[in-house]
Amino acid sequence: MKVTRRQTLQYLASTALASAVQSTIGLRVSGAARLDDATQNSITRGLNWIAETQSKLGHWTAQTYATAMTALAGTALIASGSTTTQGPYARQIRRAVDYLIGVARPNGLIGDPQRDNRYTYGHGFSMLFLSQVLGEEEDDERRHDLLELLTKAVEFSGRAQTKSGGWGYVSAADGNDFDEGSTTITQVQGLRGCRNAGIPVPADIIERAKQYIYQCKNTDGGISYSSRNRGSSRPAITAAALAALYNAGDYDSKHVPEMMEYCKKNLYRISPGAQHFGHWHYTYLYYSQVVYRQGGDDWATFRTPLYKQIVSEQSADGSWKDDMVGPIYITSINLTILQLEKALLPIYQR
Repeated sequence: MKVTRRQTLQYLASTALASAVQSTIGLRVSGAARLDDATQNSITRGLNWIAETQSKLGHWTAQTYATAMTALAGTALIASGSTTTQGPYARQIRRAVDYLIGVARPNGLIGDPQRDNRYTYGHGFSMLFLSQVLGEEEDDERRHDLLELLTKAVEFSGRAQTKSGGWGYVSAADGNDFDEGSTTITQVQGLRGCRNAGIPVPADIIERAKQYIYQCKNTDGGISYSSRNRGSSRPAITAAALAALYNAGDYDSKHVPEMMEYCKKNLYRISPGAQHFGHWHYTYLYYSQVVYRQGGDDWATFRTPLYKQIVSEQSADGSWKDDMVGPIYITSINLTILQLEKALLPIYQR
C-alpha cells in the first residue's frame, strides 16, 4: 500500500516528536556541568543582546544572509533552554521560526535565492535550528507545518547534492555542479538534525557526503577546500568535517583518526591572547563539538582556555565583533560554543 506524505507526517507527529521530547527532557533531568560565573554572565549578556537586536519581522541580518543569521541566532537562543512557548527568549524564538517558515519555498528551499547568492548555508543552518525546535513544539498546527517543511527541505538537499556527493553555495543545478567543504558540512549537520527529529533522510545522501569528505582529505590528515580544487589542508574545514562525520555516525573509519590527529596538532592548544587565524571562531564552533564528545580530561583541559579566550573578547554591549560577516554571526557562534555543556540540544549531545 502506498503511504502518502500526509500519512507520513501524521505518523512522525505521533512518534518521532514524542521521542525527541523525551530525549530532551532526559538531558535536562540528568543535568549538565555547572558553568563558572564569568562564563554564565557572558552567556546571559550575549543572549540578551541577540534578543534585543531581532527585527520586528523576526530575522537578524549580516549583509544579505538573513536566513543563515536567523537560524544561527535562533540556535544560540534555544541552546539556553528557552523554547517557542517557555523561557525568557520564547518570543524571539517563535518569531524566528515564523520568519523561516515564511521564507520557505515550494521546492523545499528555506531561504530567498533572489537575495542570497549562498543560500545553501541558510538552508542547512535552518534545518538544524528548526529540527531542534520541533522536539518541543506543543502547537499541533505548527508542529505539522514544521514536519512538512523539514520533509521538503530534506528532499531539496538531496536534489541539490552534486555528482561528487558534496554541496556548493547554491544547488548543483544552479551552480554547475560546483561543491566545496564548508557548505557540505552545513548540509550534513542539518540533515542529521532532521533525522534525529524523525524526518526520513535517505542513507545514500549521507553516504555520498561522507565519501566526498574522504576525497578531500590530504596525506597530513587535513581536509582541503574541495575534492576538485585540491590545495593545502584547512584547519577550519577539517574541524567542521570531523564534527560532520561524527554527526553522520562515522567514528571508526580509517580517516577519522588521521583527521583527529591533524586537529590535535593544529587546534588543541589555545594560547590566551594568541593571534587568531582566519575563521577562528567558525573553526572552534565545530572543533569544540568534537572535543566535547570526547569528554573526560581532554574536554576539561581544552575548554578552560577556549572559554576564557572567548569571554575576554566580548564587547560591553554583550556582543562580539566580526569584520568579515557581522556581530550577529560571531555572537551566535560563540554562544553556541559556550553553551555546549548545558546539553539541551540533541544535535550536540554526547
